[in-house]
Amino acid sequence: MNSLNDDLKALFRALIWYSKRKISIFAHQFEGVKNFWVNILMYGRGVHQKRFWHGSMIGLASVGILTSGIFGGQSLISSTYPGIGGPDPRFTDAFEPFPAGPILEGFQDPHTEYSEKPRSEILEYEVESGDTLSTIAEKFNISTYTIKWENNLTSDQIKPGQTLKILPVSGVSHVVKSGDSLESVAKKYSAESQAIVDFPFNGIPDDFKLRVGQLLIIPDGSPPEVKVPVKRRPQPQYLAQGPQSPAFSAPFGASFIWPAGGSISQYFAWYHRGIDIANRGAPGIAASDGGTVVVAGWPDGYGYGNRVVIDHGNGYRSLYGHLSNIYVSVGETVSRGQLIGQMGSTGRSTGMHLHLEIHFKGVPINPLSILK
Repeated sequence: MNSLNDDLKALFRALIWYSKRKISIFAHQFEGVKNFWVNILMYGRGVHQKRFWHGSMIGLASVGILTSGIFGGQSLISSTYPGIGGPDPRFTDAFEPFPAGPILEGFQDPHTEYSEKPRSEILEYEVESGDTLSTIAEKFNISTYTIKWENNLTSDQIKPGQTLKILPVSGVSHVVKSGDSLESVAKKYSAESQAIVDFPFNGIPDDFKLRVGQLLIIPDGSPPEVKVPVKRRPQPQYLAQGPQSPAFSAPFGASFIWPAGGSISQYFAWYHRGIDIANRGAPGIAASDGGTVVVAGWPDGYGYGNRVVIDHGNGYRSLYGHLSNIYVSVGETVSRGQLIGQMGSTGRSTGMHLHLEIHFKGVPINPLSILK
């Protein structure tokens, strides 16, 4: 009997030793195979990136169609879908939804700051009797120079029945040619690279490489041979004493200071929900007003890069994007003027600048209307 027990113990020990050895060999082989495929995927990440994203989008669209009830006769659009004009979809967890009901007294609806239905395409407009360049420009909310440049007009004379090309924003259009780069196109048309990237319908990839034949809209650009510049708002060179627009009356006595010195490289628009403050010296960024830090870092893959979001406790939140360094943490209370980070170029950025957004009840407003 004792001999049988000894034999069973020896058998179990042998099985345990054999299992450990097999597991060790398998783990070693698995690591080798894993490292092999990781190296291949890392090497080809740029090549396979588009396939991955396209496949993901097709998969998500398929799931949406199959679960929407369209095959049962229901509409794809239901009352559960959010409407246009709510929180920034790139950062929905950082801002509150705009409340229903009347707008506070003295507060103008910021929806009027940008087009409700932004266009992505170039329209063709047939001139009607009584039309002038200025009335057409006002109708489509672009400059008269934009119409003249896009249609190669040498004078303001137009006639009924004439077909004009109408850009979605003031500026020029450009078809990418061999050798073009984002920087060369921006320089050619006296525009900002960041403005070209931020225009949502240009489809600039994350590596900023342009495709030959690609049509670009250059916001606020002007042809190199035309000496008359696009009519723009005055650009202050130093923001310590920046302008204050009377277009927005801030409730609750809110007051915001300029977070950094520099020059405004891009203004507020429907496709750009803040302002860009550029400064090659990469200065420190100050909190425009006191509050509680609700976001600090790069919690997602969106183009803000490293950012800080401050809840000011009065319906306002401010966002500071593209930071190179962050000096605060979530939950920390900061005071007005306190340094919260350093200007940088992280995320979807073409150069050293700060992207500043100010939201009231979840709706973006023009920072120039409230900064002091």
